[in-house]
Amino acid sequence: MINNRIIFAIIMSSIIFGQNLSEKPRKPFMNTDDISFLGTSNRITSILDEAKQFLSDAIIADVNSDTVEVVYNIKKVFDLLSDVEQIGVREELDKIEFEKFQDDFVKIYTTRLNTIDSSTQILTADLIRKDIAELTSENESIEMGMTKFTIIDDREGHIPLVTNSQVESYIRYFQGKGRKGFNIWLRRYVQYKDLMLPILEQYDLPEELIVVSMIESGFDPKAISRAKAVGLWQFMYSTGKQYGLNRNWYIDERQDPIKSTHAAAKYFRDLYEEFEDWYLVLAAYNTGPGRVNRALKLHETSDYWQLYSLPKDTKNYIPYYLSSAIILQNPEKYGFKIPKNNPLKYDEVKIEKSSDLNVIAKAAGTKVSTIKKLNPELRQPATPNNGSYSLNIPFGKKESFYKQFNAIPDDEKFAVQKVEHRVQKGENLISIASKYRVLVADLQTINNISNINKLSVGQRLKIPVKGGLYSNYPEKKIYTVKKGDTLGHIAEDYNTRASEIRKWNNMGSRSNIYPGQKLTLFVKGQPVKDTPKKNVYIVKVGDNLSTIAKKNDTTVSKIKSWNSMKSSTIYPGQKLTIYFE
Repeated sequence: MINNRIIFAIIMSSIIFGQNLSEKPRKPFMNTDDISFLGTSNRITSILDEAKQFLSDAIIADVNSDTVEVVYNIKKVFDLLSDVEQIGVREELDKIEFEKFQDDFVKIYTTRLNTIDSSTQILTADLIRKDIAELTSENESIEMGMTKFTIIDDREGHIPLVTNSQVESYIRYFQGKGRKGFNIWLRRYVQYKDLMLPILEQYDLPEELIVVSMIESGFDPKAISRAKAVGLWQFMYSTGKQYGLNRNWYIDERQDPIKSTHAAAKYFRDLYEEFEDWYLVLAAYNTGPGRVNRALKLHETSDYWQLYSLPKDTKNYIPYYLSSAIILQNPEKYGFKIPKNNPLKYDEVKIEKSSDLNVIAKAAGTKVSTIKKLNPELRQPATPNNGSYSLNIPFGKKESFYKQFNAIPDDEKFAVQKVEHRVQKGENLISIASKYRVLVADLQTINNISNINKLSVGQRLKIPVKGGLYSNYPEKKIYTVKKGDTLGHIAEDYNTRASEIRKWNNMGSRSNIYPGQKLTLFVKGQPVKDTPKKNVYIVKVGDNLSTIAKKNDTTVSKIKSWNSMKSSTIYPGQKLTIYFE
């Protein structure tokens, strides 16, 4: 018997692609005939087509409980929706199609994907806010008007902290069901506070504003909300751009802790100049200054607690903020253990040309995952190619990093981020994107193409390459499934997608994998690995580099590179660094 969730996945995939169940499944990319009907607005259409494919893949991965693949595909959908936001939707039909997909996506994402609720990889703060909203709905009490308050803290230069029955109910939520989430927030707070608080102080802002980042993102730079807000301060693309945060192929500065906190501080300063009341500022941060101004005119008062017409979410927002700020002021009083101070420390280095993160991690003696964690604004597995880039590496590694990195040959150090493709007869942007396994939207962005119909034979296209060298003809590999593997994890290791692995192995959406199973993969090189283990070899009497290389199953040139040696001369007692698998 077919599982109900599988039936749902099949139905939803059909709805997403606008198909009848009797039709054959739609291919991920269109052929030449498919694009003949597209007009000047086809850039939006092609992006939405790709977003629908990723959402369909997420639904199928959810049925198979493959959390990694669900998270991957959902993040891709968010990225594509942000691309549409960057381009701008001008045509009315495009706007209708875009808004319909957004609505469908939010419904599926928030109510149908079981793995999202069980995953800590996305939206912990957003899910807690959803819980808070449900708690308010159950109690049906949003206290506005002549409610009684107890003042907790009303110092000059600070945001007043008061409590009422609603604030107290939220505090009880965090002490109960929300305890796990709040403990995560506290651990991240001690990591980020030494970066963020001095910036708020620099702009002469109350330190309590750091709580906004806590309830918006849970201090997670990679957090994405259901409304497509991104980063520690949950900036929408348009607001982030207004305050100097760039987003392009390589980076999204909304995810950088320092840059986004400076932007948030400027935004708070502007909001306070407009409203001159911190509760109104917080309300405007949640719902936008326009709605707050309309409420002020309607009710003819500047008292936040008298603004009955504000949206329900904004009415909840201030009590939600207050409950979190009150607990953060004295965690032990409310049953929380203050985490050991663990500030985020790092060294800053300059990378002059685009470089592969695997190479950087090796030179820094750390893992690729650590480099990504210290540089959350990076969207690709390589640094940008538009000049010098400031990169964060583990604290205390700066001197050794430069020594190791500068010793690496240039042809091994710098990532080739684009290859060139000359358009052949019969090709179109969709087929080229399929060939290189990249997004049509990225091809359009890199090549400044607004109409995918307007390609000419012989035209040269830049193809974005995600980290390292790229081959047009990937190598065929046989992978043996290990215990605990999921298609999402395997795809992540080999820089591909679970849906591709299913296609290569003729696997249906209901097919599961099992230990010992042989999977065919079409990939270039070895799977993505973290930095290899390091050994220190002490030179003995009679040793030379050739004998040492043979003993350690490596080459003389590698030993010289690892140890920044210009000659082959060694001496007894000398310590040599040897890397091995």
